[in-house]
Formats: sequence, C-alpha cells, structure tokens
Amino acid sequence: MRHLVNTYRLGVKELWSLARDPIMLVLIIYTFTASVYSSATAQPDTLHLAPIAIVDEDHSPLSQQIASAFFPPQFTMPRMISSPEVNAGMDAGQFTFALNIPPDFQRDVLGGRGAEVQLNVDATRMSQAFTGSGYVQQIVSSEVQTFVNRYRAGTQLPVELALRVRFNPTLEQAWFGALMQIINNITMLSIILTGAALIREREHGTIEHLLVMPVTPAEIMLSKVWSMGLVVLIAAAASLWLIVRGALHVPIAGSEALFLCGAALLLFATTSMGIFLATLARSMPQFGMLLVLVLVPLQMLSGGNTPRESMPEFVQNVMLAAPTTHFVELSQAILFRGAGIEVVWVQFLALIVIGAAFFAISLRRFRKTISQMA
Repeated sequence: MRHLVNTYRLGVKELWSLARDPIMLVLIIYTFTASVYSSATAQPDTLHLAPIAIVDEDHSPLSQQIASAFFPPQFTMPRMISSPEVNAGMDAGQFTFALNIPPDFQRDVLGGRGAEVQLNVDATRMSQAFTGSGYVQQIVSSEVQTFVNRYRAGTQLPVELALRVRFNPTLEQAWFGALMQIINNITMLSIILTGAALIREREHGTIEHLLVMPVTPAEIMLSKVWSMGLVVLIAAAASLWLIVRGALHVPIAGSEALFLCGAALLLFATTSMGIFLATLARSMPQFGMLLVLVLVPLQMLSGGNTPRESMPEFVQNVMLAAPTTHFVELSQAILFRGAGIEVVWVQFLALIVIGAAFFAISLRRFRKTISQMA
C-alpha cells in the first residue's frame, strides 16, 4: 500500500508540473485537435481540384464531350486555351495538366484510323501528376468509347464486375486519415511527455530531491508512466469524440472502450520507451534527435501508412518487436471493421509482453542512471 501511495503522489506531482508547462499543454491540444483535423481533410493521397487546361483544335462534338467530362472535385473546371499558351501556362504553374485534342480527331476515331491526343503533365506536382495521369487517360478512353458506341454497336462482355466497398463505401479519405493520425499521435506524445518529464527533473535539479526521499526508482518510473499515459489517453478519447465523431462525422464501427484499452497497453510500452531515451540523452536537444530516430521507423513501418505486406520480409519480422505494429492492427480491426476481443486478443497479448519487456529494460537503465547521480 505504501508503494501505491508513493506512486500515486509522485504521479500527481507530474500532473502539476505538466499543468505549469504551457508549451507542452499547447502541444497536446494542437496534436489531438488541429493536427487530426488537418490530416483528415488535407487529402494528400487523392486527386483534388487539379487544374487542367484543354487545347481543342477539333471543335467537334466528341472533343466537347471530352472537355465536359472534367469537373470537380477531382479537377477544376477546364480552362480552354490555344496551343501557344500551353508552355507558358505550365511554366507559370497555372495548371498541372494540358490536354491537346488535334484537328480531325473525331473523324479519325469514327473512321477507325489511329487517333492520338497529347497530355502535358507538370511532374513537379508529383502526387497530382502520378494519380491524375491515370484519371485523364481513363476519362478520355471512356468518353471516346461512349461516343463510338452511338455509331457502332459495342461488344458486350459476358461478365460484369459488381463492386462492393466495405467499411468505407464512399472512399472518404477523412475516415482513414483522422483515425490513423490519432494512432500516430498517441505514440509520439507518450514518448515525448515521459522523456521530457524526466529531463525536466534533471534540468531543474528536482531529481536530487527525489533521491533523498523514501521512494524507489520503480515508484518514480511508474508515476511518470501512469500520469503521462493518463494525459495522452484522455486527450486521445476527447479527440475521438470531439474531432473524429463531432467535427469530421466519421463513423466508428467498433467499441471505443476496447480501443482505449489497447491504447493503454501501448502507452505502457511507449512511456517506458520515453524514459529509456531520456536516460540516454543529457538534454532536450539530444532527446529530440533520439526521438526522430525512433519515431520515424515506428510510424512508417508499423503498417499505418503502407501495408506491411508490401515491405521486405526482414522488415516485417523486425517490426513485430515494435508495439505500434500490433496497436495499428488492433486499432484498424476495432475502429474500421468492428472487431471484438475474440479477434484482437493476440495483439493485446503481444502488447502486454512487449510492454513488460520495455518496462523492465527501461527500469534497469533508470536504476543505473539514478545510482550514478547518487
């Protein structure tokens, strides 16, 4: 009971220290509000209002039909220009795509002769250029096929593909981006807050006060783990309800309580990791550099940004030791597909094992650091 009381009181002290740190408070509020909202609405992986210009040298019903097929939200309304304006407009960055429809295009198409259109792409806008080229090709081909079928009967394929999209029927980027941003922010903030709390103790000289008190290193470490973990957990829950559900109107398929239980297990591992990094660093700048080395692999290789199946097998095996890998799997299963504990219990067990291992390693390092300071 004495150990529990000490751990509780030290944790309350950490909460008061955090409350008096306005920079950290602003960081927490921004990370779980504006950062989540902007990540969901920025739509970096989809084509959105890409500027396009069309050079119509044919002036035929077919060329007009092609021009009318480009409209928001994928493209802006096409700007009709002349051929000499193409290079100048692309050099000035006025449009990303310039589609040139040559003279006699409709006559060549209906005559069965080889007909070509030219698509100029500004490749400096990589995401739009890569995605938009396929969109333009598909739109032009579809409109030409539709136009030709009015004159010549098209061959009907014996098989028709019926497409059914599960979990995100309208393919809304916000549904995926908002939840994945919360998952990434839980990892980032938990490491930052615990590491910064320990370094703040060292820089302010209060760690020496703790050494003369009747408390153990385990109590000191546990107090930072539960207090900072609680802050992140509350912030994540508030972001889930206020930003994701309220502002973005994103439906959540599964149990939010089950997701928060998984987040608590992740926080046990990542807060321990933050303390371990803080024992290696001597100052906040050093801690920041170590943080970059740790956070980037945890977020990029955990399966949140890209599927793990597309990664090399060696990377997949190594990342099984990372808690974020299992947390991303259980989060996607719960929040996107409505999975229950009978589906994600393996990931829960993996988080318990990894968290215990990280805590033991961090506690050993923390005790060694404390003994050197004593």
